[in-house]
Amino acid sequence: MQENPLAAGLGLPREPPPLSLVIFGASGDLTRRKLVPALFSLHLKGSAARMRITGFARRDWTTESFRARVRAMLDAEDAPPASAVDKDAFAARVDFVRSSFDSPEGYAALKEAGPDHPNRLFYLATPPDAYQTVVERIHQSGLADQSRGYARIIVEKPLGRDLASARALNEVFAGAFPEEQIYRIDHYLGKETVQNIMLLRFGNEIFEPVWNNRYVDHVQITMAETIGVESRGRYYEGAGALRDMIQNHMLQLLSLVAMEPPVDLAPDSVRDEKVKVLKSIKPIGADAVEAETVRAQYAAGIAEGGEVPGYRREQEVAPDSGTETYAALRVSLDSWRWAGVPFLLRTGKRLSRRATEISVHFRRPPLNLFGDRARLSAQPNVLVLRMQPQEGITLSFNAKIPGHASDMRTVAMDFAYGSAFAEELPEAYERLLLDAMVGDSTLFMRKDEVDSAWRFVTGILGGWAETARPCLSFYRAGSSGPDEASRLLASAERRWRRL
Repeated sequence: MQENPLAAGLGLPREPPPLSLVIFGASGDLTRRKLVPALFSLHLKGSAARMRITGFARRDWTTESFRARVRAMLDAEDAPPASAVDKDAFAARVDFVRSSFDSPEGYAALKEAGPDHPNRLFYLATPPDAYQTVVERIHQSGLADQSRGYARIIVEKPLGRDLASARALNEVFAGAFPEEQIYRIDHYLGKETVQNIMLLRFGNEIFEPVWNNRYVDHVQITMAETIGVESRGRYYEGAGALRDMIQNHMLQLLSLVAMEPPVDLAPDSVRDEKVKVLKSIKPIGADAVEAETVRAQYAAGIAEGGEVPGYRREQEVAPDSGTETYAALRVSLDSWRWAGVPFLLRTGKRLSRRATEISVHFRRPPLNLFGDRARLSAQPNVLVLRMQPQEGITLSFNAKIPGHASDMRTVAMDFAYGSAFAEELPEAYERLLLDAMVGDSTLFMRKDEVDSAWRFVTGILGGWAETARPCLSFYRAGSSGPDEASRLLASAERRWRRL
């Protein structure tokens, strides 16, 4: 039974039942950087008092050596601050099973290790090519049995490479787990500002009446990174910016901004509305990719305080690679609310600033009452929701400059989570892990969400392959991206927000 998220929103208890959490791929970077700190934070808050954690990997480790590694992770600078007693107590509840992903003996050991924990939560922190093997072995060993308690699985992206592979992968999951027990994670949905989108819209009467094509000129969604591909060259060569960022993170943000009010906050009520948005996206195929998309790749430049190589000089990248490290789209929705409003999406690596934000750009007033000088200085109102680097919300509007003339200037009202609530924000993985433990799937992707997103993205990929258009552009590392992206604005009065 799924917990009512309204109870969570009111601060009512969200105590998980006794459970065994198994991390497949426990020797990887995700476990070290995200999962262990998040689980430890839940431990400190008392939300994991009845949980046993088992790492599963091929490394030649024992439970004792794995505990020592976990204990060392808790001493890292970015780990939650805590006493040595708390760190020791957390490490003591960790076990380890050494096994390859296809060994039946490893899964038998898992089954024997947790007889007192009727609920099981499996986390796939493995390379995507191991998903099928792990899920099939879980099923064959009986670990997915739902008769004694729940058995759930959390799956990291990427969920396929295109529509066909995503559907095939979902069939593999469906062969072992009911759909309601499959938790497809997108860590961006665990960020406070993302969760606040619905509350901002539907909990404040001043916003929802103007959240439509009568008042909104366009919406920009930006995910900009200053880093390059670093050690992920092999993965990125097979992915690119469109698959890596737009198919999941950015389309999820778009669906939250554009969705209709749900009938309630039950998980499927919210996800039903998100799916409607994804299904309403106008396809971009071979006939439209040149007009509606831009793809580009970073060249050598100055970034993060020093000279950096171009993408084609990165480790495990082909010297003539055509993979895009930057992608921008102009997305149109065939819906009553958003007809005629372009959603402008852009994402890229090695850009001038790290930023993830949604900006809603409102129309200009219908009549200029304040003269030409005011018209030139006045800017359209913009509502900005920032996910990183500092989560918050800013509303810009025009105000009169003190003096005898009717001169005006754009000013801003700014809300920052850190200063407004004077407490540290929980990490996204902390919130999402707790949700999966208690059975709240609101912030996880449903099968038809993944399907609808891939249908749209696969059309673009096919259009690029069929026409070889638009041509791959290049931008200097440390810049704001390719000049070609400006043509997607389709108006002399629109501007991309500065990076």
